[in-house]
Amino acid sequence: MNLRDLEYLVSVAKYKHFGEAARKCFVSQPALSMQLKKLEEELEVQIFERSNKIIMVTRVGQKLIDKANEILQNATEMMDIAKNSHAPLAGEMRIGAFPTLAPYFLPKIIPKIIKKLPKLKLLLLEEKTEILIENLKKGQIDAAFLATPLPADDHSLSIKELFCEPFYLAVAQNHHFAKLASINQTDIKDETLLLLQEGHCLRDQALEICSMMGASENQDFRATSLETLRQMVAGNVGITLIPQLAIQKNDGISYIPFKNSKPSRTIALVYRKTYARKELIEKIISLALV
Repeated sequence: MNLRDLEYLVSVAKYKHFGEAARKCFVSQPALSMQLKKLEEELEVQIFERSNKIIMVTRVGQKLIDKANEILQNATEMMDIAKNSHAPLAGEMRIGAFPTLAPYFLPKIIPKIIKKLPKLKLLLLEEKTEILIENLKKGQIDAAFLATPLPADDHSLSIKELFCEPFYLAVAQNHHFAKLASINQTDIKDETLLLLQEGHCLRDQALEICSMMGASENQDFRATSLETLRQMVAGNVGITLIPQLAIQKNDGISYIPFKNSKPSRTIALVYRKTYARKELIEKIISLALV
């Protein structure tokens, strides 16, 4: 058994197709299939159920695949430790951010990072929170900008809070709230708000805020993105909550701050506790503070 065998194993589990897995591993399909067959014989277990149409992972196979992922991640981290010891602020770094933060936050901090760390190559990923956390744990990205608290506690991750971002009430400029300089939470207790569809952490945050305010969700509409939500508000279809970083000028919307007990979200940089490049993480944190 070697690391290449484990890479084949993980690839087949991911793509559920021997041909596609072989292509991703830059090896012929017969060679990949033969190596995995040898691995099953060596371990004396069946990892995959094979048929002409589908490939399924056995119960014991899934346990082995999980362990293979862990071993490959550890091997990668060993290589990173050795490589980055010579140039801790250079090389490649993969950073994720969720969709209701990435378009507004990354353009503010990426130019600063590029200027201060010219030898660092950044690879950016915009995805929903749950996917980013899974990618973090699998070692597919190095860090992610996420809103806290995370959906579930995970002792394998470190969380460094960066800043607290307030929410504003967003209404069309001809809405009866539009001329207010500020608003109390109690003023919208009987209102219905437009929200994002399931899977967006901003939706969960907004629902929690609505519950505290006594407001409710408009059940007839759920936006697929924050920009869709913005356009619906501008068209006076409804009102919503918008984080401060996403506020834009001259978009047909009035953004009203809350007076007391201002609703907000906390943005943090999240990374694996085992991630070797601590000096780089600290530098990114210092540059990401807003």
